[in-house]
Amino acid sequence: MSGAVVEAAPAKVNLDLAVTGRRADGYHDLDSLVVFAALGDRLTLTPADYLGLEVEGPFAAGTPKGADNLVVRAARRLAAEAGIAPCAHIRLEKNLPVMAGLGGGSSDAAAALRGLARLWGLNFDRLALGEIGRGLGADVPVCVHARACRMRGLGERLDPVRGLPDLPIVLVNPGSPVSTAAAFGALDPAAFEPCRRPGLPVRASVVQFGVWLNESRNDLEAPATTLAPAIGAALDALRNEEGCVLARMSGSGATCFGLFMDETRRDRAAARLAAAWPRWWVAATTA
Repeated sequence: MSGAVVEAAPAKVNLDLAVTGRRADGYHDLDSLVVFAALGDRLTLTPADYLGLEVEGPFAAGTPKGADNLVVRAARRLAAEAGIAPCAHIRLEKNLPVMAGLGGGSSDAAAALRGLARLWGLNFDRLALGEIGRGLGADVPVCVHARACRMRGLGERLDPVRGLPDLPIVLVNPGSPVSTAAAFGALDPAAFEPCRRPGLPVRASVVQFGVWLNESRNDLEAPATTLAPAIGAALDALRNEEGCVLARMSGSGATCFGLFMDETRRDRAAARLAAAWPRWWVAATTA
């Protein structure tokens, strides 16, 4: 399409997630190692004299289509910052499950900010776009950068992480949406403690990285599994696959990831899981 801008909105995977405290305003401080997968949603943005959103793809049915969609809110917010009218037609290809712990809505909003800045010829770098997106959600700034990061606080402290090996992973969503607020609400405040990761090994293999990652945790995994027991079944299924180095829930769930020794074992595991659990969403990818 003439004048069209295409932006990928990759899936965000929280490899770990420590809830280190609760603030006076009720929000929680986090410490999380975040990576981005090679799969995700996709936005196509074209010039228009109106602001419109079209949603298609396998998970379009569960996605808001109106003013509440984060993509529309991101467009309006960016236009207001630039002092221009929010004019564009946005087609969102929704490939990721909704409320899945993969940052889908946040990544869509981040892709909208990046893509519209290009479409409208705005001189905003990713740091500025992240600041604009902060009011849309805590995950939007890290999704604007879309690179491996250590994310702390409410998501405002982002430190790039370099030297990670390519991570062959299988993503599994058992089809049980988990409310982020409910997962946080089920946390035991007495369990809050810092995330004490050892130093990342230099030039680590996937197996070495998996052993290192096993020293950390996702504090939301236990409460989310209580709310949606299918998460436990997904984790067990991943752990029972040959070559799985580590299985853990991503974000607030319900999507879980299995880290595999290599792509061959990853692909075999994904095929077996998809055949054994046809109602689950299963995807083989690299982060």
